Amino acid sequence: MKRTMLIILVAVLTIVGCIGLSACSSQNEGPTIAVPNDTTNEARALLLLEAQGYITLDPEAGITATVQDITDNPYNLQFEEVEAAQLPNILPDVDYAIINSNYAIAAGMNPIEESLAMENSSSAYANILAVKEGNEETDAIKALVAALQSQAVADYITETYGGAVISVVETPGDGFDATVDYEALAGTSISVAATPAPHAEILAVAKEILAERDITLEIIEYTDYIIPNNVVESGEVDANYFQHAPYLDDFNVQNGTHLVSAASIHVEPMGIYGGKQTSLDAITQ
Repeated sequence: MKRTMLIILVAVLTIVGCIGLSACSSQNEGPTIAVPNDTTNEARALLLLEAQGYITLDPEAGITATVQDITDNPYNLQFEEVEAAQLPNILPDVDYAIINSNYAIAAGMNPIEESLAMENSSSAYANILAVKEGNEETDAIKALVAALQSQAVADYITETYGGAVISVVETPGDGFDATVDYEALAGTSISVAATPAPHAEILAVAKEILAERDITLEIIEYTDYIIPNNVVESGEVDANYFQHAPYLDDFNVQNGTHLVSAASIHVEPMGIYGGKQTSLDAITQ
């Protein structure tokens, strides 16, 4: 009898507690937001949500924050951690997704017109040309850097992406490095691993510049974040162009690789995109 009364009492208290919280079931009814599952990009996504006032993160988590570092979630947002490249594909199945501009562009989306909110561009997340440590000062890499940091590339980025991709090169040059022996490089090839958009598209402009000096730029496209670093580490490919420095630093730590930045080229502000929802109002309702 006492046990029965105890069970009844617990049930009553639970019901009362639920009423005070506007029904327990509502605690699981917050919108679902898909975020990248790689460490630094997940942090970017969560920091964007924090900037919008939807969550609070542990300040000590910084650029490696995950959903485990959320200290306040007043709208009971539900999170799905998904491979970054797959976020556009699952967008129709979730309320929102936070997507890197390169993957949004590759999926035929216009980040400026279609994103519901976008992070402030920060050079901390500038996309870089990465190489194996020790190769950053070779003539081949210096020639590639000069081409990527040219006025032609900066103009292409501005005219093509309209703010969805932003050049971070402060003083673009003519595409050539006066310290490079271009005659010695004539007839050679430089290989670069890149994601299709915008990286391979931007590299196509650099390819034309290098061709003026009889240097072939071989652009090898990948759709993930792992293989491009591995092929540079192994020496199979000369460089890659797809990631920002915080991601590279974390990748080196996690995988024992020895890759470094040879140059910063552009930044891609991350955006919140609507899936089942068409505005951010659903978060606070």
